[in-house]
Amino acid sequence: MLKLMGWKVVLQGDIHNLNRCILVVAPHTHNIEYPLGNFAYWSLGKSLKVIIKDTHTKAWYGGIVKGLGGIGIDRSQKNDLINFVATQFEKDDFSLVITPEGTRSWVPKWRKGFYHMALTAKVPIVLAAGDFSKKIIYLGYTIPYERIASASFPEIMKEIQDYYINNNIVPKVPANWNPNFMNGTIEE
Repeated sequence: MLKLMGWKVVLQGDIHNLNRCILVVAPHTHNIEYPLGNFAYWSLGKSLKVIIKDTHTKAWYGGIVKGLGGIGIDRSQKNDLINFVATQFEKDDFSLVITPEGTRSWVPKWRKGFYHMALTAKVPIVLAAGDFSKKIIYLGYTIPYERIASASFPEIMKEIQDYYINNNIVPKVPANWNPNFMNGTIEE
């Protein structure tokens, strides 16, 4: 499907890192990124999951959403999402898609839950990006769990920000992307 659409996947690390990780996907500026990411993962034969509003898993099309890796969360309730994710990793191996921007709109800084999920679940953070100017999906740049556990949060965030800036990723909607998401200050 990707070939028909003119896209290709570039693996930037060991494919085995995709078996069990927090998959940070950025820039997140348009809904088309979700099917492109799924196609990329399917082309590599990997299992992908995503946390979404439970209204999507309970709707008439909920079986399809679950089949595509959707894990429904009731966002009206207080959830211990970090420990929930760690428990899911105890049960199975998969990549959990997280979009730290939290929205498809421009944001001044990222949410940091993905970092705490990786620490608690003891899994690596793997970076992914769709470059719409080149029609390339990049997968695989890995920050190993050992580095996450030993480095500071700002160091990890700086490494991630440098990755996206240095690769000159062009999103679907450039006006919705803030590549300088650290904004000079990051609090743990």
